[in-house]
Amino acid sequence: MEALKVARDRAGAAPVALGLVLGSGLGALADLVEGAAIPYADLPGFPQPGVSGHNPKLAIGDLEGVRVAVFGGRTHYYETGDAAAMRAPLELLQRLGAGQLILTNAAGSFRPDIPPGELMLLADHISFSGRNPLIGEPSDARFVNMSQAYEPALRAALRAAAAAEDLPLAEGVYAWYSGPSFETPAEIRALRLLGADAVGMSTVPEVILARFFGLRVAAVSVITNMAAGL
Repeated sequence: MEALKVARDRAGAAPVALGLVLGSGLGALADLVEGAAIPYADLPGFPQPGVSGHNPKLAIGDLEGVRVAVFGGRTHYYETGDAAAMRAPLELLQRLGAGQLILTNAAGSFRPDIPPGELMLLADHISFSGRNPLIGEPSDARFVNMSQAYEPALRAALRAAAAAEDLPLAEGVYAWYSGPSFETPAEIRALRLLGADAVGMSTVPEVILARFFGLRVAAVSVITNMAAGL
């Protein structure tokens, strides 16, 4: 994998403990990593995000005493029509030695008790798009067990960290909608009936790919708005 050689040449061969994928508006966190910053354009096979609020670079180094790989942005399904657009970054993360991944996103809430400005820890998800990034994968590894897609121990650690900072952290089910158009009020009503608590246009393909690569996963939504019709 050519991207692995580039990453090791610039950031060293020490293994990474944790990966983070930053959602819309959160890309500046990558600037806090003490280490190497590698533009996606320099990493062979990497997608090129085209959405404002994303910072298309990979930062590898220390963050609060932990060696991390922070992806400053993502490519969404609606940009390319490819649900596996983030496969190369997640494969690189696994090859860098990381065993766990935290994903973030911006989402619209269905619940009045999770208003804009709050955080929601993902307990599970619903793929409302009908797309799967493992379609076409030839090996039997494509049959990924998703019964505990979001690692209980990681979720517990995030709840504890939020409590230590006196930071409200709700928990709920995230629905993936392909975008780029926003949802209609009727679609929101359907998703609520299915058990979703928030909706967004990312994350779920990355969770599936991360589980395929053997990574333990947690995810947090930043609630930016109430969903259509609410």
